[in-house]
Amino acid sequence: MKKGGILNPALNKLIAETGHTDYIVVTDAGLPLPENVNTRIDFALKPGTPTFLELLDTVLSELIVERIILAEEVKTISPEMHEEILKRFPGISVEYVPHVQFKQKTKEARGLVRSGEFTPYANVILVAGVAY
Repeated sequence: MKKGGILNPALNKLIAETGHTDYIVVTDAGLPLPENVNTRIDFALKPGTPTFLELLDTVLSELIVERIILAEEVKTISPEMHEEILKRFPGISVEYVPHVQFKQKTKEARGLVRSGEFTPYANVILVAGVAY
């Protein structure tokens, strides 16, 4: 048994196999998980559990992020969530795309990780960076 860090084997494997510029998508409970993406990890237990931010923080504890992609709608529909997401990425480039385009981009992901979040547009595409 691991003594700390991420305990979920599938999430550990996803992060370990992620290379530079690969996408990992952390989602709310409602975002469709495309069938063509091999790694789809659904942590949703009930509404709000786990929260999007809790799951995002867990992934960020072990993943180097070069930039992020958000749906532009998050700025107006869920401004508090938008601010919370941005707080986690100081100095990181942020790309905004329409939600329809965001959903298309998720089909390019190495993996998707679903939370139980019920806040609209609480989704982020993490573009992996490198440690050097």
